[in-house]
Amino acid sequence: MISTERIEFNSADVPLVGTLRVADNPIGAVALSGPFTGVKEQVVGRYGDRLAEAGITTFAIDHRGFGESGGRRGHEDSQGKLADLRAAVDVLAARPDVDADRIGLVGVCLGGGYVVRAAATDPRVKAVAGIAGAYNSPAFFAEGMGIDNYRGALGSFLAAYDEVIPAVAPDNGEAAMSGDEPYSYYGTERSTAEHWRNEVTRGSLHSLMTFDALGAADLLGATPLLVVHGKVDLYCSPVLAERLHARTPGEKEIVWLDANEHVDLYDVEPYVTQAVDATATFLHKHLVTQG
Repeated sequence: MISTERIEFNSADVPLVGTLRVADNPIGAVALSGPFTGVKEQVVGRYGDRLAEAGITTFAIDHRGFGESGGRRGHEDSQGKLADLRAAVDVLAARPDVDADRIGLVGVCLGGGYVVRAAATDPRVKAVAGIAGAYNSPAFFAEGMGIDNYRGALGSFLAAYDEVIPAVAPDNGEAAMSGDEPYSYYGTERSTAEHWRNEVTRGSLHSLMTFDALGAADLLGATPLLVVHGKVDLYCSPVLAERLHARTPGEKEIVWLDANEHVDLYDVEPYVTQAVDATATFLHKHLVTQG
C-alpha cells in the first residue's frame, strides 16, 4: 500500500511544497520535475503514482513560482529550479525510510532538462531519467533560428520581462506555449488542478531560450541516464534527445515511443505505461546496485 504525505520544505529562503508517495519496500526514491508551468497534481502526479506502484518512493514538487510553492508567481527561474531539486534531494536523503545512496531524479518535458543538469552537478543522484524531455541548447536554437533572430528574440523578452501572458491560448492566440497541442492539455479538463494558473512572464521565455541542458551531458560522468522520447515531438526536439544520449559518457539507454504528440506522454495510453515501465525497469536496475 502506498502512503502519501504532503511535505513543506525550503529551497534557500523560498518555501516549497511537494507530495511524497512512499512505496511498499521501495528499492529507492526519486524526485520528479515536470513540464513548463506544470504543478504536482498534473503530469508528475501521474508519474509519481505509477512509479510508486512499481516500488519506487516518489517526491513530486511544485517548483518555485508555481502551484503551492512560493517565489515569483508564474516566473521560470532556471537556477532557482535547480536549487529546488537540490533541496528535494536533501529532503529525501534526510528521511529514515529512504536510503540516501539510492536516490534518483525523473523529469518530464522541461523537467527532463532540469534533472539532467541537476544530476550533472549533484553526485548524490545515482540515476537520472528524462521522459519527453526538453534538453534545451542555446546553440541549437541559435543555429535553427539564425543568430540575429535568436538574439532579437532574447531582446524582446528582456524588453517586456515582467509582462504576464497566457501559458496557453485557443485558436493559436498569443501564449508562451502556442498552438493547439499545448492547449489540448492545459486548456481542457485533462490538466485540471486547483493550483495551476494560465499565466507566465515573458521573462520566462528568456530563461527557456538561454538554459543549457544539453551541455550537462558531458558532465554526468558515471551517472546512468535514461531517455524516453516520442519519435514525433514538435515541442521537445527528438534531435536534442538523441544528441543528449550520444554525448553522455556513462551508462545510458534510449527508448523511442511511437507517440503522435508531445503531450501523449502526459496522460495518453499506451504511452504513459510504456514510459513508466521503461523508467521503473531502469531505476530498479541502477538504484538497487548503489550503496
